[in-house]
Amino acid sequence: MSDQVIRIGLCGFGVVGQGVFNHLKRRKEALGEQLGARLEVTRIAVRDTSKSRDFEFDPSVLTTDALSIASDPEIDVLCELMGGTDKALAVTLTALKAGKTVVTANKALLCDHGAEVFDAAREGGGHVLFEASVAGGIPVIKAIKEGLVVNRFSSIYGILNGTCNYILTRMTNEGGSYQDILREAKELGYAEADESLDVDGIDTAHKAVVLAYLAFGRWVPYSDLLVEGIAAVTQDDISYARENGYAIKLLAVIDLAHASGKLYISVLPTLVSKRYALGSVDGVFNAVSIHGDVVGETVYIGPGAGRDATASAVIADVVDAAKLIGKKDCGGFIDPAPKGGHLIELAEPEEIMSRYYVRLQVLDEPGVMAEVASLLAEHQVSLASVTQKEVAEGAKDASLIMTTHFTSERALLEAVKSLEKCDRVQGKPFSMPISTFED
Repeated sequence: MSDQVIRIGLCGFGVVGQGVFNHLKRRKEALGEQLGARLEVTRIAVRDTSKSRDFEFDPSVLTTDALSIASDPEIDVLCELMGGTDKALAVTLTALKAGKTVVTANKALLCDHGAEVFDAAREGGGHVLFEASVAGGIPVIKAIKEGLVVNRFSSIYGILNGTCNYILTRMTNEGGSYQDILREAKELGYAEADESLDVDGIDTAHKAVVLAYLAFGRWVPYSDLLVEGIAAVTQDDISYARENGYAIKLLAVIDLAHASGKLYISVLPTLVSKRYALGSVDGVFNAVSIHGDVVGETVYIGPGAGRDATASAVIADVVDAAKLIGKKDCGGFIDPAPKGGHLIELAEPEEIMSRYYVRLQVLDEPGVMAEVASLLAEHQVSLASVTQKEVAEGAKDASLIMTTHFTSERALLEAVKSLEKCDRVQGKPFSMPISTFED
């Protein structure tokens, strides 16, 4: 083995940071033989140096000043595992402008500041690697950047949040309510105390923005995405899905395949056919389907979060960083995305066509169905089927489940708004797309 040492600084020493530290230590000899250089964690930034940790380490490597690691000339690779965007951005930019290689698992950072981060890498001659930012242990970013590099992509569909998939799977298999299963998911550690980042679709949307940039070369602002979470999914929706050969998944759609040739990104609960691979991915697993013009469809399935899955992706990037450093003339940062993405327009809601599922709670009285159908027709939404659950004796309202023929996203959204204003509709209507990947 060479005497070369690759010095690594960890900024953030929580669940993932400790996983990276532990696995680097356990695989030290094997990685050293593979790389011809030793990987050494020489500095670690934490918020609290007195906090107990899961693994033994030399406490002298700890600091509360992450920026000092970013600017330390002795550090070759900085792993940004802090989370958030403010301090993480400052640390990342400082390291990149100093010519370091930065490895990050921070999808929110890339979503909000990706262009700035990549510009800093170009300016400083460093590199930024981010395999762990999307889908944890699934090497989907490397697949897009390297394995599928000859392809022009038409669409990417992804189940990108294990917490949501876990909750929806248990609702399907056990018949429990969203709130009950969410509470148990928190107790088991599958959901955070503040679950909103996951269940409201925000985490998935951040990842979708990163994937869209890699595939199409355009950074799309989060505010331009249609994003809905899973909190409104009920057992009525689950039952319909099961009885009709679907599964409900929180699905990220990144699509350039429709007739307009424009880019569309959304994160929505979706009825996904069980005949399709993503319809059968359950539990905490993630799955990504990528459609390229040369290879066709490739599907990647695996654990999307957790200490070991994310640490595996981080360490893969650390190894790639070490290989870059080992090359005498590796050059500066090369943007992995295709050129010309800034010329791609974003699709308008009226250009997005799909079938939809709509659930309403309505007053159980004559003429309601006619009024609902009339409101939908006013927005050019045509019904394909209507199901009414049997009403208990004495009940004052009923549940209507409808599916539509193909209609535009704008028409559906405007129709739902009209239904919500209707006096005979109780509460907020629930709607979701019906998957059409196979059509």
